[in-house]
Amino acid sequence: MPVYYDVSLPISPRMPVWPGDPPIRVEQVSSIGRGDECNLSRLSIGTHTLTHVDAPHHMIDRALAVDRLPLDVLIGPAMVVEPWPEGNLITATDLGQLGVRNVERLLIKTRNSDLWTGGPYDFEYDFVSLSKDAARWLVAKGIKLVGVDYLSIEAFDTREFVVHRMLLENGVVIVEGLNLSQVAEGRYQLMCLPLKVRDGDGAPARVVLAR
Repeated sequence: MPVYYDVSLPISPRMPVWPGDPPIRVEQVSSIGRGDECNLSRLSIGTHTLTHVDAPHHMIDRALAVDRLPLDVLIGPAMVVEPWPEGNLITATDLGQLGVRNVERLLIKTRNSDLWTGGPYDFEYDFVSLSKDAARWLVAKGIKLVGVDYLSIEAFDTREFVVHRMLLENGVVIVEGLNLSQVAEGRYQLMCLPLKVRDGDGAPARVVLAR
């Protein structure tokens, strides 16, 4: 029997969002405890909340939207790797040392995942991210999907979003906000299903690994 790992984050007002993004709101509309017929809540979130998928439309107008992403990219064999950069920036050299071969879906585990174990869940500005040459390396390797364990794949202080644009312009789907703290390096089956937001730039996703 396969073992399943849920590597997505729970949607809760306790969790951080990217500065300036819509806050997470969960409001109870009806409650059995108050005499209503059912429990019902209203959920208000941004499309790039916690564990989510970036579609090319996120950075490129009229590009592929999240509801049209091919399922054979979002589902299939994946590899979890754990580079150890000297600072907060993962380079092509760091990735080149990991023995990545015959892989189309790559999930990058870093010390970011420790931020999701126990709280408090304050936004972390100095998270580990990818460099421009690392993005170029991923494209050259034929990676179709890349996942990272914080809310963005590139550094907080970026202004031109070069990493996002390089990946999305080359058709690489980005998954952000993974929690890989309980997952070891190795090969898995990935199931990543974003909400089917019509013409969406992105969407929250439930992401599961199996091996």
